[in-house]
Amino acid sequence: MEPQQLKAILESVIMSSNTPLSVERLLAIFNEDERPEKSAISDALTALQAEYADKSIELKEVGSGFRFQVRKHYADWVSRLWEERPQRYSRALLETLALIAYKQPITRGDIEQIRGVAVNTQIIKTLLERDWIEILGERDVPGRPSLYGTTPQFLDYFNLTSLEELPALPPVRDLEQISAELNLNLETPTDKPEGADKVIALTVENSTEANSDTTDDVAESATAS
Repeated sequence: MEPQQLKAILESVIMSSNTPLSVERLLAIFNEDERPEKSAISDALTALQAEYADKSIELKEVGSGFRFQVRKHYADWVSRLWEERPQRYSRALLETLALIAYKQPITRGDIEQIRGVAVNTQIIKTLLERDWIEILGERDVPGRPSLYGTTPQFLDYFNLTSLEELPALPPVRDLEQISAELNLNLETPTDKPEGADKVIALTVENSTEANSDTTDDVAESATAS
């Protein structure tokens, strides 16, 4: 198969998909007698990324594969196509998610020890339902508590290829200051968790897929003792 034809096929397939596609998944769309080498797929994807380098959309590799998405610069305009308000997340949920992302595998008890307050069951349920976290196993201690970690969907949503791309932890600062700087969509808590005397902010860019209704940047926060 000619490289130009292969590139055109991959472009149309990825553009039509609602989810990111891995190289293995892209290989599977070809019949056995026409299937290109894995290296040819990789070369074609690299060529496509170069072709879209100066366009308003880009071919982006995230945790579970490749997808076309709107560049961050154009997110404000694209978001106006949808009337619903962005999802709001509580301080406690954001802190819990960031702790799991940075300290996985981690138990609910570990999170509570760091934050100094109990973790609401609904927070864990919400993160599991959004498929941002999963149960990796159980810790071999009495009670065998579940160990939590992030999922490929977490990487996809926050526009990351791997956990190694998580930003370095910045200096300790006040969460309200960080929220103002990042224009966070953060609910105002009724009170401050006891024992949470330090706040560490994790920011990860959430970019827009060409066929997605998600366009806002999202920032995550965690408390550390």
